[in-house]
Amino acid sequence: MKPILLIDFGSTYTKVTAVDVENETLLGTASSYTTVQTDIGEGLQNALNILEQKTGKLEFAERFACSSAAGGLRMVTSGLVPELTAEAAKQASLGAGAKVIRVYSYELTKADVAEIVTSKPDMILLTGGTDGGNSECILTNAKKLSKTEPICPIVIAGNRNCADECEELLEGWETHVCENVMPKFNELNIEPAQHEIRQIFLDRIIQAKGLSKASELISGIMMPTPAAMMAAMQLLAEGTAAESGIGELVAVDLGGATTDVYSIADGMPSQANTIVKGLMEPYAKRTVEGDIGMRYSIWGIVDAAGIERISQLSGIEPERAKEMIQFLSENTETLPANEEWENLDFALASMAVETAVARHAGTIEQVYTPMGLAYSQVGKDLTPVRRIIVTGGAIIHTKRTGEIASHSLKDPGQPGSLRPADAKFLVDRSYILAAMGLLGQHYPDTALRIMKKELIEAYE
Repeated sequence: MKPILLIDFGSTYTKVTAVDVENETLLGTASSYTTVQTDIGEGLQNALNILEQKTGKLEFAERFACSSAAGGLRMVTSGLVPELTAEAAKQASLGAGAKVIRVYSYELTKADVAEIVTSKPDMILLTGGTDGGNSECILTNAKKLSKTEPICPIVIAGNRNCADECEELLEGWETHVCENVMPKFNELNIEPAQHEIRQIFLDRIIQAKGLSKASELISGIMMPTPAAMMAAMQLLAEGTAAESGIGELVAVDLGGATTDVYSIADGMPSQANTIVKGLMEPYAKRTVEGDIGMRYSIWGIVDAAGIERISQLSGIEPERAKEMIQFLSENTETLPANEEWENLDFALASMAVETAVARHAGTIEQVYTPMGLAYSQVGKDLTPVRRIIVTGGAIIHTKRTGEIASHSLKDPGQPGSLRPADAKFLVDRSYILAAMGLLGQHYPDTALRIMKKELIEAYE
């Protein structure tokens, strides 16, 4: 037996997972409150004590960790055109596992700069212009930022013809120049920026977040938790040289404050006579719905779905549902204690999944051309995807997982939404996906085989 410990320092809970890489089995999982305000090692030790009660004493050969503690990796992005370089910058940041707190387009105003300083990001991604194209915007923004006190590292990933000049303007700031996120019109190149962002997270952010003590407890590098989740999804979809993956997929991680959606799919049109509009979508895409969550962002679900829909799904009168939702928003640690509360959580989770996947997926509409009827697609066409992975407390701790997950599918009443048309639901009942993303950095075949065993099919 060769036990490996995988740690996820979350904002609320520190989760630990033990696996035996020799026998490719899950040994156990446990969690405890994250003690980021004091010594993060305390929360880790508490979780390990709980784990030991389940597995017995283990001598771990290696320890690997990821983290979203203390707010995770908070980023600001700046680009030129909202639908192009600004969107490319956002996709680069989200794919690297960041929490994008502000997105700016065109030239920054004085108010924008003041807002950036006040928001205290961990990192700024400065983009704008294709290579050899517009340089005025990114240079102006670099100049405006240079007039403030340095507050964080800046990654410069815009027009390569003025990257050096941007770096000179930002003398005094910690700057990192990498390849343009959009070197040609409508062409994404986000991997170099993502690599740079993750490297800065490892080298600098861990220290700033007070996680350096924790890093001494592990043998492998840390990464943002969403990056670990993305790594797990890509591994599960694509497989390895020795082990096949399960193919294109969508994953939904429903949390208390946000809902993350991942798609590993090319998203190209599945319908003939379709024209794709807008920025090319990344094959591995992540979106974060910051207003959709089961507790902290509970009213965002109501705003999106409407109280009548929540009432209909839960069987609870609208006024009573509002009272209960208000209570949950003020008592975020509350778990459903009886059938009425379970029904409300079911309705909220269903609408959170429906809203988040609809926002992540592309849309299509009919257009009339001189050649006849055609279709215009914006975003990814996910209708052919046949696997949907679901995780998050409200989904895994219920008997109605399949019913909740079914709300991720295409709705005949919304023909323009390109959500999956028909898919099998797999639930991460043991909450291991981020851990498998970590394990996959060192033992990819083992991580993939454990996921295949542990992800359980959920039925409607």
